[in-house]
Amino acid sequence: MRAMILAAGRGERMRPLTDHLPKPLIPVAGKPLIQWHLEKLAGAGFSEVVINYAWLGHMIEQTLGSGEQFGLSIRYSAEPQALETAGGIATALPLLGEDPFLVINGDVWCDWDPAQAQQLAAELKLRQCLAWLLMVPNPVQHPAGDFLLDGEGFLHDEVANSTRHTFAGIGIYQPKLFAHTPAHHPAKLAPLLREAMKHHQVCGALHSAEWMDVGTPERLASLEIDILSRPKS
Repeated sequence: MRAMILAAGRGERMRPLTDHLPKPLIPVAGKPLIQWHLEKLAGAGFSEVVINYAWLGHMIEQTLGSGEQFGLSIRYSAEPQALETAGGIATALPLLGEDPFLVINGDVWCDWDPAQAQQLAAELKLRQCLAWLLMVPNPVQHPAGDFLLDGEGFLHDEVANSTRHTFAGIGIYQPKLFAHTPAHHPAKLAPLLREAMKHHQVCGALHSAEWMDVGTPERLASLEIDILSRPKS
């Protein structure tokens, strides 16, 4: 099973930190944020990772190289301009293969174990779903949430008076979810998910432990303090 890390965003909310450094390379507790993802993926048994990039992307490739230092094989999907989530994934499909793949937003921090992805991908096929999404309790900056998770593990959008959760930016997708999304063109993920939800083709699970959208300098500082204050293992 292959994994993709989304790393093409400009990081406007992180400015001025991202004026001369791509957001995935911003250091957190002594190493780039994206390195934490790579080490976790390697520890979970992944060997092949795809990274898309746009703004200052050459710096990402120069820093991470082939991935050998992490025990991984990294391939890159370059975007002259960021293509949004679905556009970026659709463009990278030739590198991701024909089986379900894991996608992680490069600017989230989460203690969810990606070693679960292989089993979840198998369940995805059995349930004839096109996507599996990790959901989290709504953070302060996103109180309305995104989707409703029902008792059978399916996600819904248009549900009146529903209690919604927030999409964590971690998902497993079947390639055919992007079958009609043209490569090299901007496209958002949410419309594809909402259409699939209408056909009962999106499932998920709630993760109530550690998660953060590391989208602002304040959250970055909070995360670093938290990591550095933990007991050394």
